Amino acid sequence: MKQFIKLVLAISVVMGSANVIAADVAKGKEKSVACAACHGVDGNSSSPMFPKIAGQHADYMIHALQGYKSAKRKNPMMQATVGALSDEDIINLAAYFSAQEGLQTLRR
Repeated sequence: MKQFIKLVLAISVVMGSANVIAADVAKGKEKSVACAACHGVDGNSSSPMFPKIAGQHADYMIHALQGYKSAKRKNPMMQATVGALSDEDIINLAAYFSAQEGLQTLRR
């Protein structure tokens, strides 16, 4: 049973990372200009009102941004900001911010 669980987790990690593999960090950085006002230039917000997104897991960022875009996550400012982004833009942004050094980011 433990082997099965390990296999399922391994497959999940590989499949979940598929979006990030095709991402373009440079294009994500270009798109991040709109994010900088609240989240900081590199995703390390200096305001407690806005979360630090530097070093966040890319899959989580993709899920969150898609949630704002579809209005499943409720935040008028984020919905307006993300509304015009393509799926490719979202993947690229997630790749960019996940590559940034965050306060609690652990690097391997």
